Amino acid sequence: MPAVADAGRAFGVYVHVPFCSVRCGYCDFNTYAPGETGGATPEGYVEAALREMAMGAAAMGGRARPAETVFFGGGTPTMLDVPQLTRLLEGVREHWGLAADAEVTTEANPDSVDAKALADLAAAGFSRVSLGMQSAVPHVLRTLERTHDPVNVERAVAGAKAAGLRVSVDLIYGTPGESRDDWRRSVETALSYEPDHISAYALVIEPGTRMGSQLRRGQIDAVDEDVQAAMYEDADDAFSAAGLRWYEVSNWAVDDDHRCLHNLGYWRGDDWWGIGPGAHSYLSAHGDEPARRWWNVKHPRAYGDRLAAGESPEMDGEELTVEDTALEAVMLGVRVAEGLPASALAPGREPAAQALVERGLLEASAWDDGLLVLTRRGRLLADAVVRDLT
Repeated sequence: MPAVADAGRAFGVYVHVPFCSVRCGYCDFNTYAPGETGGATPEGYVEAALREMAMGAAAMGGRARPAETVFFGGGTPTMLDVPQLTRLLEGVREHWGLAADAEVTTEANPDSVDAKALADLAAAGFSRVSLGMQSAVPHVLRTLERTHDPVNVERAVAGAKAAGLRVSVDLIYGTPGESRDDWRRSVETALSYEPDHISAYALVIEPGTRMGSQLRRGQIDAVDEDVQAAMYEDADDAFSAAGLRWYEVSNWAVDDDHRCLHNLGYWRGDDWWGIGPGAHSYLSAHGDEPARRWWNVKHPRAYGDRLAAGESPEMDGEELTVEDTALEAVMLGVRVAEGLPASALAPGREPAAQALVERGLLEASAWDDGLLVLTRRGRLLADAVVRDLT
């Protein structure tokens, strides 16, 4: 098992639920549709995940501490019923504890939740739901192979608000065949629901996905990066006008209290334990022990079999040097709006940062204050900024 982490850092738990009703054509996540699980069931998965929680808390020993955030992702977590999700959250509470004001999020397909389920989740201790809207335009949803009814997004948002849950909606832009007018329609529709938070991600067509095969055969067009950049600017303009502020390259919130704290933990280099098939975990350096990242076996059947036998589900991992963690701190930290201290740069990288300021990719005023903060153009070229800074 991995080395334990510095107990002074924030700690989060990620719970990966690997089940989906269908696999979308663009998806390269570790998800499994019916018939692909090798006989693994939701019931068996819950039992295995609870065993991993017990194993993880024991491995952390005296440095285990209450989770400040819990995030159920996937897959489609709401393929599990509310009692199963509640049992998993109770497992986190039993083995690690939950901070009094813990943020507890679940992703959800809009078709997989109704008002009662959302109210029951809130009663069980969930505080936030992230709805996979992706688009409001039927032909775009068909290209993405998303099966939900767009009408159910509005119903799900209303049900979540009525239950007292914070609400995020996720969007994807740059789908082949999606026009800027299509995208603006999706943005305007999402804003009409008045969510607390919006995530907007540029579509990346990965090799090995069904959409990747369609691209290779010439059945769909490649993503146009210039169009995607224009779509990002359209979205940023609309979100800003509606009162949402960017706090990370792909994320906007109505205020600081409605940011996704769990994801901020990743970008800030906090500790987390990932539960479930293919889940990744990270614990920072402690004493003589280096920082370590590790990941579980990917298939839900293999995951369940290992834990049933009392074995760790870990498939592989890596120790990180001080230089590795410093590099990652720059790679991740520069993406957030609060900025990264210039002191985090490796020696000799200040001229590169100054050049980025002169090119309009980093804010000049922030640089004068000793911070690295992306301009909007810098957000569009964030990967290039990172390469120059590291």
